Amino acid sequence: MNADPAPLPRILILASGNGTNLQALIDASRERDFPGQVVAVGCNRPGAFALERAAQANIDTFVVDHKKYDSREEFDGALMAEIRRHNPDLVVLAGFMRILTTDFVRALRGSLLNIHPSLLPRYTGLNTHQRALEAGDEVHGVSVHFVTEELDGGPVIAQAEVTVDPDDTAESLAQKVQLKEHLLYPIVVRWFCEGRIQLGSDYVLFDGELLRKPMRLPDERVTH
Repeated sequence: MNADPAPLPRILILASGNGTNLQALIDASRERDFPGQVVAVGCNRPGAFALERAAQANIDTFVVDHKKYDSREEFDGALMAEIRRHNPDLVVLAGFMRILTTDFVRALRGSLLNIHPSLLPRYTGLNTHQRALEAGDEVHGVSVHFVTEELDGGPVIAQAEVTVDPDDTAESLAQKVQLKEHLLYPIVVRWFCEGRIQLGSDYVLFDGELLRKPMRLPDERVTH
């Protein structure tokens, strides 16, 4: 008699806005062989289109409106209560525009991923595309990393590059980077669900070995 298959890892996604990376993750999760399931989408803005994307996919949603809380600690406490209610194995930040408290990040250590529109460690924080242009960079891109207490400073798992052309603007560069985001994030989430990546003290393990430099996505495919 065959044993029941193990339940798929449970993924909870946090978003704040339009939710294009959320949509990429939802689409990927619908593939027959995807090793995880998106169980909930949370948002800090009641009118965000990300909530509509989740509703259209019949995914449970919740809102924790940051404007209703007097401190980051109170907001993060309410957010954590909602997260715990869904019992996720992985929490994915997909354009979630909140700086999280140290206690929140520590509570989810090793199961919290973020995507950032630069080739970290370059350009942490905001306005990354304009800063890349002002620096005269020829190459720009996106990083997926484990979240730690340092803002945009957790160990990087994978990156994808784009070429900066002479006529690029911050807007055109953002569009290029976003296309790479939609390819890269589902791949990294798949790796997590397959148990291929883990967070060490300040490094990433990939298939049980130290990842000495981020994985790359060249020509729209990932190599190791």
